[in-house]
Amino acid sequence: MQKRLYNWMNLIGIGFIVVGGLVLILGMVGVIDLDVFAFGISAGVRIVGTLAITGCLLSAIACFALEFNNDKS
Repeated sequence: MQKRLYNWMNLIGIGFIVVGGLVLILGMVGVIDLDVFAFGISAGVRIVGTLAITGCLLSAIACFALEFNNDKS
């Protein structure tokens, strides 16, 4: 059960990375206006970058948990 949860967590993290990275690239090229994602005094690039970083952290936590569970058994 835990292994399935961590696999899903890893896939969600990779999805966040792909979406965040793709939006950042399209925003830098000029296809997407990143000001749409601006919130308060924070720039849109920072918000989209936070999505990609969150994906990295989710995937790292999931991979660590999967590796830790494999070492225990």
